[in-house]
Amino acid sequence: MPSARSSLTCLTLAAAVLGAASDAQVAVGQRRYILATGRRLPYVYVVSFDAALDPANDRTSNAIVGRSKVATEALDGRPLGDPANLVVSEDGRTAYVVNHHGAIDNAAFRQHGGRGQIAVLDVDDLLAARNDRTANAVRRHMDSGGFGALGLVLLPDMLVIANAENNLTEDGGNRITFVDRQTGSLRGTVELALGSPGFPCGDYPVPYVAPYGPPRNLAVRAPDPHWGCYPDPNGLALGRATDGSAYVFSANGGTNDVSVIDLGRALRGDARAEIGRIPMQLGPWGITATPDKRHVIVANGGSQRDGSAGNTIAVIDVDRASRLRQGVGVQGGESDRAEVARVLVGTDDRSEQTHPLIPTVTPDGGAVIVPNVRANNVSIVNLELALAGKPDAEAARIPLVRSDGQPARPKGSAVTSDGRYAVISGGPSLPPFTQELGHLYVIDLRSRRVVATVTGVGHEPYALAIVER
Repeated sequence: MPSARSSLTCLTLAAAVLGAASDAQVAVGQRRYILATGRRLPYVYVVSFDAALDPANDRTSNAIVGRSKVATEALDGRPLGDPANLVVSEDGRTAYVVNHHGAIDNAAFRQHGGRGQIAVLDVDDLLAARNDRTANAVRRHMDSGGFGALGLVLLPDMLVIANAENNLTEDGGNRITFVDRQTGSLRGTVELALGSPGFPCGDYPVPYVAPYGPPRNLAVRAPDPHWGCYPDPNGLALGRATDGSAYVFSANGGTNDVSVIDLGRALRGDARAEIGRIPMQLGPWGITATPDKRHVIVANGGSQRDGSAGNTIAVIDVDRASRLRQGVGVQGGESDRAEVARVLVGTDDRSEQTHPLIPTVTPDGGAVIVPNVRANNVSIVNLELALAGKPDAEAARIPLVRSDGQPARPKGSAVTSDGRYAVISGGPSLPPFTQELGHLYVIDLRSRRVVATVTGVGHEPYALAIVER
């Protein structure tokens, strides 16, 4: 994936859905922890939320209480894995970590197009200090059914996975896979349509028909002017229409749009369950849904074609999206358009490329937290104002600053279940990748300011989750 985009959630890609907790519950002894994927350093970092809020630990790594490997180390002791996304189970007991290219040597593997893998970790073992820098929390690995796995959505008995790449190439991804949560079996695949305006594709069949194999002669790494045929799906989100029907939304960085997949059809084995596309500003990557699943938020991040970046988030109405007709880029009449709002984030200059990445919606559904990679800030967007088309929908913009002079490069986001705090991950990507350059920033959403910073959290960390015990 491109250097700033490999939310995620990002991501988002996929956010953990946890039980609500009030300030009173926290006050009587409930402990909170932040789980962060270390990305280039293949660990899941465990951070004590209470220790992070202690002023004595500000701008230090003291709040880190554990680093769990996401795969058993190589025979020579090198850590393996490529953790790009993380989602916690509904009961908070299991963490599903997406190894983007599988259990590989991340520092050495720059090819892209590695076989995707899901590491299943026990959260209690993650939180146990005795397991620091071990693989003791790892219960098993599951094959993603494709290459360059990234987006992840939990169904009651299955994982839905976006496979963003193809074999040893960053381009060529068009598969959304369904993997059994208990057995790891590949239960089904949806193949997204090929092509986008200006980029007709060849005769590669969709769905796959023997004797055709994986696409060949594609660009190994982005940016590349030939991008535009394959959707290269990144983040995933689950939306639900008012009639109860469910849809999976895929942020497609290769074709600059969002796929709408009829989940009912997919679960009946329909490989062409994609019902349509919603064009986006540029390079959608991070994607999430409101708590009621009625709206889906898309971050217009970075173009895989030319390396440019977007500067908006888009809001999709799930009811309208459910009425899309089969085919790429079909939206229906103006009154039926699925994108119902677009908000400039991170800047007042519409020409500035801010690169929003992995958004999160607050538990009350009132605000969207948006890390802006290139602008080095975080936007808070009032969703009600956004849907009303108000120019002041970006209610706050919070700058992030590092003491070492490097850019903050915020990427991931998460919000505590009481809605009080947002946590942002970020950091530059600088060789050697063994440096723990990543930071976490804790933002008080009442005062809208950074109240704690944790250093030493991986290298270019992405996805975040918050668990409570």
